[in-house]
Amino acid sequence: MSHNHQKKMAVVNDFCGFGRCSLAVSIPIVSAMKIQCCPLPTALFSNHTGFESFYSDDFTDHMDAYMDEWVKLNLRFHGILTGFLGSPKQIGIVKRFLEQFKTEETVTVIDPVMGDYGKLYSTYSPELAKKMKELVPYADILTPNLTEACILTQRDYLHDPTAEQLEEICKELNAMGPKKIVISGLERGEDLENFIFEEGKAPCVLREHKVGPCRSGTGDVFSSMIAADAVNGVPFRESVKKASAFIAKVLRRALELDLPKTDGLCFEEFLTEI
Repeated sequence: MSHNHQKKMAVVNDFCGFGRCSLAVSIPIVSAMKIQCCPLPTALFSNHTGFESFYSDDFTDHMDAYMDEWVKLNLRFHGILTGFLGSPKQIGIVKRFLEQFKTEETVTVIDPVMGDYGKLYSTYSPELAKKMKELVPYADILTPNLTEACILTQRDYLHDPTAEQLEEICKELNAMGPKKIVISGLERGEDLENFIFEEGKAPCVLREHKVGPCRSGTGDVFSSMIAADAVNGVPFRESVKKASAFIAKVLRRALELDLPKTDGLCFEEFLTEI
């Protein structure tokens, strides 16, 4: 019996019970885009780390046994998306996962979740951030924010980078492996930009008007849509434009509902549109 008649995507990320981020975002979005989402948890959170208090449990010691069962089932994935990793040891585990399951038919999207606004997240160590670079060669598509792009290329954080500086960063990342890169969420006054790099093409910038404050899980919505579109054969630039417009629409609705920033994006109201 084969389990591989339907498109499937493995998503390696933490599970967060409240706050709309990580697997709690990817599972519904990838599913709505007609792909079976197969989660591999890296950690469990009651609610994300943006809250004053949260419960968490590291899943590192369970990941190998979890993966082994998927090997027994002979699962094949059209896509793999990686996000938040909880410990340096998980880098090696994810590398083994990619070596086991990535084929020529698999689109791999690495979202190198590490920090924002020039700083590492509170749960990240410098050692883990340094080792994240080891996953970049496995990526077909890389979706860092500016902080993460600077860390991966060992640069000081750039507060207002020029297009030339962004292209230089992308070329350095491209040399590590990924052919498609988007540096997301660049703040330009009242707008947000996504800088898009594709090997062999001139870079371009997509801009959306900034809607309200930054919210948790925005990057997870973005990377999930990019990964699912890649599996479905949507051109990269079209996919980035689609994801950016969707997020802007959801952010406007979040403002209408007066949702706290910590509660993330109310994407559920628009899932049928993607």
